[in-house]
Amino acid sequence: MTDRFDPRPEHKFTFGLWTVGNPGRDAFGLPTRAPIAPPEIVALLADCGAYGVNLHDEDLIPFGSSAAERDRIVADFKQALADHGLRVPMATTNLFTQPVFKDGAFTSNDPAVRAYALQKTAAAIELGVELGAETYVFWGGREGTESNASKDHCESIKRFREAINWLTHYCVDRGYDLKFALEAKPNEPRCDIYLPTTGAMLGFIATLDHPDRVGVNPEVAHEVMAGLDFSHALAQAWEAGKLFHVDLNDQLGPRYDQDLRFGSANPKAAFWTVRFLESCGYQGMRHFDAHAYRSEDLDGVRDFAKGCMRTYVILKERAAAFDADPEVRDLLGEIRADDGSQADVLGVYSKEKADLLARRSFDVDRLGSKGLQLERLDQLAIEHLLGAR
Repeated sequence: MTDRFDPRPEHKFTFGLWTVGNPGRDAFGLPTRAPIAPPEIVALLADCGAYGVNLHDEDLIPFGSSAAERDRIVADFKQALADHGLRVPMATTNLFTQPVFKDGAFTSNDPAVRAYALQKTAAAIELGVELGAETYVFWGGREGTESNASKDHCESIKRFREAINWLTHYCVDRGYDLKFALEAKPNEPRCDIYLPTTGAMLGFIATLDHPDRVGVNPEVAHEVMAGLDFSHALAQAWEAGKLFHVDLNDQLGPRYDQDLRFGSANPKAAFWTVRFLESCGYQGMRHFDAHAYRSEDLDGVRDFAKGCMRTYVILKERAAAFDADPEVRDLLGEIRADDGSQADVLGVYSKEKADLLARRSFDVDRLGSKGLQLERLDQLAIEHLLGAR
């Protein structure tokens, strides 16, 4: 049985091989379900209505595989993509699992580790290009410290910059039209990770050799772990022209990274997230970087994948209804009203405006006592979210 909330490829929903392929292992327990081969993941996602599948290099090609094994695995994966009509819109590199990266990859103190990280990433970029990826994500999970004495922090940022510059030049040299998207996270697996928020990444991008080729990949859980509002991070990235990709999941406060099913922990925050993405004109992938509960079998994994997508579609409808509600529109018209009385001093600075502003008087008591009707507005959002309107 299908309904209007069932996902379809045109929604541009994607999952990583590492998400639906998560075997239910955690720091305290062994896996609870069998691994799923990449071609089987492709078939599962296609059956659920997804648009595409994303991957780290090691999600597809086991570490240490020979060249012949690599080619065979990639050929089988390509055939599965062709058979099921899925794409690979994004690729990335695993620079965190292997012991060689225990103290960082691009920011390691050891130059041999830094060089190997570049070699591994360049090879993974080649894989991504071969599979048709248009965006390449960088998440520096090990780029940080446990002991602040261990690294020169300024030198570490310099090393990270040199690595991203090296790789953008590599793509330019080969004619690859890949966009890079940097993904921030405040902590875990490192105690503290460099460039911990989307805002920090945006500042860093301005220092690169090819800032036009580099944007951000904000993730719900990572911003919530820092105690931030995800929709604000999206807005900052969008306003800067840097929202190249987005990772959707959910998170219960500033604790370990939970990667919960999208909208399952804080549906109100998910509502604002979907409303922003659908109203701003974002045309990219809606990627779900989450995984099923450890309690689930393969059927539960399928329920998880469908649940992420259905929640997005439901919230998309709820957000559209909220924005179309005449009461909401009238209320927002009042709340955001501008009578034009300050147009002569606001906007672009000029000496004339400064002189006018210096002479202007304001009734601050009246301005401070005015009710803004935000309680009413927020209640309307809640009622639309709950389907009461």
